[in-house]
Amino acid sequence: MATGHILVADDDAAIRTVISQALARAGYEARVTGTAATLWRWVQEGEGDLVITDVVMPDENAFELLPRIKKLRPELPIIVMSAQNTFMTAIKASERGAYDYLPKPFDLKELIAIVGRALSEPRKRPAREKPEEIDGMPLVGRSPAMQEIYRTLARLMQTDLTVMITGESGTGKELVARALHDYGKRAKGPFVAINMAAIPRDLIESELFGHERGAFTGANARSAGRFEQAEGGTLFLDEIGDMPMEAQTRLLRVLQQGEYTTVGGRTPIKTNVRIVAATNKDQRILIQQGLFREDLFFRLNVVPLRLPPLRERSEDVPDLVRHFFTLAASEGLPLKSMDNAALERMKKHRWPGNIRELENLIRRLAALYPQEVIGEALVEAELGFESQSPPATIKSAQGPAISGSPLSTNGQTDDSSLSLSVEHHLARIFREHGERLPPPGLYHRILREVEYPLISVALAATRGNQIKAAELLGLNRNTLRKKVRDLDVRLMRTSR
Repeated sequence: MATGHILVADDDAAIRTVISQALARAGYEARVTGTAATLWRWVQEGEGDLVITDVVMPDENAFELLPRIKKLRPELPIIVMSAQNTFMTAIKASERGAYDYLPKPFDLKELIAIVGRALSEPRKRPAREKPEEIDGMPLVGRSPAMQEIYRTLARLMQTDLTVMITGESGTGKELVARALHDYGKRAKGPFVAINMAAIPRDLIESELFGHERGAFTGANARSAGRFEQAEGGTLFLDEIGDMPMEAQTRLLRVLQQGEYTTVGGRTPIKTNVRIVAATNKDQRILIQQGLFREDLFFRLNVVPLRLPPLRERSEDVPDLVRHFFTLAASEGLPLKSMDNAALERMKKHRWPGNIRELENLIRRLAALYPQEVIGEALVEAELGFESQSPPATIKSAQGPAISGSPLSTNGQTDDSSLSLSVEHHLARIFREHGERLPPPGLYHRILREVEYPLISVALAATRGNQIKAAELLGLNRNTLRKKVRDLDVRLMRTSR
């Protein structure tokens, strides 16, 4: 049976009773109070092996009391609970030395488990200076999914553990990485981000590790890489699934040995950075396909952190709407609000673009409409406009074809339909030249005539989103971007 003397402070008598009874059943002795002053007196007198306290007390906020307790008795574990369950509440609890933070309502079994861990492994967490609030950070909401994110982030702030953030596009992965940096012990160092999907594959190693003069054609001077730029701080590797295999091998060496060499260099350079990676892909599938090193995945995935899509936290939509209206107003746009019917309609939307889609909609509403209070009809019109062209599907011989594609036959695409399409183009080209052979370049001409409509329809199916279109076609994003430019591809309207 567990033993220990627990001090409980909460201004709600019912909560005090429930917690003290649960502690008693677990074998602990509990002493309860409804004021911060009484709690402080007990701590001064040396009572208690652990403290459980609410944040908002009638006589003093617990966040003002915690530093005094930690200064007097730094070994005393403190569990903070609060109905003000926001990201900043979790951060403040961590900053002021709390052992753990529990948002109300909480599970009593979880509370008892935390008490047991705290008493068996007491630890001291020094308070630190609060950094500036992060503008536009999407860590807003009180849903259970977000509460778990807040608690995980608070626990990671004072560590250097490598974190792998996963989540759909638009869920705010980079801003969460910035939160880890700006509220962590490397806050005074630089935060450097690099998007693997936005850099040509043959330049990624140079971008990461830097290069020496003469290392390759065009390298007219030494250039510092992102590792060097991030020294002493945090390096955020976005879209890690798009990293080429050669760069993966070099990154693994850095993680294993803590050093790297520049492109064209010979002298190893020691590095001191925290790595935070992010992806919207399933890395395990990439590993099975031989596109990502399994050993590198395990090095990066020390602490996995999944950001939920907005459709899994629809109860957070009203808070997010108010947050983004406030941000828009701070940038000079008129301050708007949204009535309850409009908010309910917003909560029912699927939000395929997640937080980014929501923020863009709010900025549009703030900028384009004179109404101070946005109603349901206006929201319905805007959301209907976004979804008026449902994406067509595209697949190979195993599934439905692209609607409206010249390569589709009765809604299906297979090898024979593709072959017939190519034969059709060949026959037409030979007819155009009569008895003469067509001029050189036939291969590229046929390729263009097949690729152009395929890429055009794929872009139409994804509403012009080149990232999604590349995934749809199975192409590298840079490859698709080059083809769109070279072929001068225009969007093709999809059939309904």
